[in-house]
Amino acid sequence: MNWGALESLLSGVNKYSTGFGRIWLSVVFVFRVMVFVVAAERVWSDDQKDFDCNTRQPGCANACYDLFFPISHTRLWALQLIFVTCPTFMVVMHVAYREERERKYRIKHGESARLYDNTGQKHGGLWWTYLLSLFFKTFIEVAFLYLLHFIYKNFELPRRVQCELWPCPNQVDCYIGRPTEKTVFTYFMVGASALCIVLNVCEIFYLIAIRMVRISHRGRHHTSTSKRRFSEPDCQECQKTTADNDNMYNSAMIDKSSSTF
Repeated sequence: MNWGALESLLSGVNKYSTGFGRIWLSVVFVFRVMVFVVAAERVWSDDQKDFDCNTRQPGCANACYDLFFPISHTRLWALQLIFVTCPTFMVVMHVAYREERERKYRIKHGESARLYDNTGQKHGGLWWTYLLSLFFKTFIEVAFLYLLHFIYKNFELPRRVQCELWPCPNQVDCYIGRPTEKTVFTYFMVGASALCIVLNVCEIFYLIAIRMVRISHRGRHHTSTSKRRFSEPDCQECQKTTADNDNMYNSAMIDKSSSTF
């Protein structure tokens, strides 16, 4: 797989991401993609050849290997990296949609007209798209970690496993090649995935907190503006009403005095 093409596509997301998003992208490529390409693939490249059973019955080793390794670690991690980066493209496509709308709007209303202050600013629909992408990434990370734990019972590979599937003549012992090295890489990839989950959760709370602060500030600003808008006319109206009442009172007193005299 061409991981460089994936990196070039995701690198454009940095200008739309928050600080947590940039850290997440660095963790994905430095601690996951690079380790996967440079070391992990080589560690598991000959895992089936190194899976040795104490029998020479044809097909027995293949059956036992398929039982204990239904999905290879490397293929599972490759799928995880692909699926976990796909939600990020939602943000890129939404920004591209905004830019196309902006281009058509300028063609129709002139070059000085603007539909968006900044097409990459996380307001309105783009904020929701970004937030949903974080939820999708978090869900995918958790789902793959659970799948890895469910398939292999735990993240530590044993040195010896027992198998009695057909065509094995009886219960045989099979030995996994370099189990310690594979266990170390498994824990490393699981730890990097857990770190990405923490970063996604922190970014979700950060976005929601910033949005609540902006809404609160906007509400206070709107309230203060409304008070300024209605307070001055109300005061003028009160003064006018008071003056009219005084005039009516003075007129009544003059009429009363005239009638008395």
